[in-house]
Amino acid sequence: MEFDEYLKLKKIDAAAFKAADPGRFREWEEMFATMHPESFTAHKKFLVNEIRRRYHLDEGQA
Repeated sequence: MEFDEYLKLKKIDAAAFKAADPGRFREWEEMFATMHPESFTAHKKFLVNEIRRRYHLDEGQA
């Protein structure tokens, strides 16, 4: 699974996230490449929820 696919599953707008917070996006993308998606979710659980609220993916974009 690619990081963009993961963000889509988590209802996060990858383009908005990357544009607004490129440092965190890049850090997470690199970390995601080294972990299983479930491990990444467990590691970043509360932060994923915060990012989802900031960069929510509309159902029409999914």
